[in-house]
Amino acid sequence: MAELLRTHPLESRAFAISGISLTPANEAERVSLRAGKEAVAALGAACGVALPAMIGDSSAENGARAMKLGPDEWTIIAPHGTGLPAKIAETSGYLFSAVDISHRNTAIIVEGRKAANTLNSGCPRDLSLTAFPVGACTRTLLAKSEIVLLREGEHRFRVECWRSFSDYVWNYLCDAARSA
Repeated sequence: MAELLRTHPLESRAFAISGISLTPANEAERVSLRAGKEAVAALGAACGVALPAMIGDSSAENGARAMKLGPDEWTIIAPHGTGLPAKIAETSGYLFSAVDISHRNTAIIVEGRKAANTLNSGCPRDLSLTAFPVGACTRTLLAKSEIVLLREGEHRFRVECWRSFSDYVWNYLCDAARSA
C-alpha cells in the first residue's frame, strides 16, 4: 500500500510587516490525551515531558510540549518523526484515552512586538504578559475559529488550529496584522 503524502496546508506562505511576522509551524506529532491523576506520571514519562498540573499551564522538555487544557485533558506536541503516539500506546496499567490528532491540526507562529495586538483583534482573552505569561495556554476563539493558543515567548505565540480552518485563520491574522 502506498504511503499517503500530505502537504502542509500553509506551505510556502510567509507574512511580515513592521512589528509582526506569521510563519507556518513545522509539521509535528500531536496527541489529545485524557487521563486521571494516577496515570499522569507514567504518561508524562512516555511522552518525554512532564504533564502540567494546572489548567492553562504548559511544560516543555526534550523537544516536546504538553499543554493542560482541562481537568483531565492535555495536548502533547512533539517534532515530526518522534513516534509520540506509539510511545503513549505502550503505556499500560492505566485507563486513559490518547487520540493522534497530527493530521487534524496545524499551527501558525505569530511573533513580533505587535503579536498580542494582532491576536486580540479576534481573541477575547487578555493577552497582556501579566494575564497570559510565557508558557500559558488556552482553548479559545480567534474570530470564528476554535484555536489552542500558546505563548512561547514575550512576543511569540503558537496558534494551533484545524487544518480545514488554517487558510481562514492565516488570512484573518494577515488582515489583523495590517491593522495592529
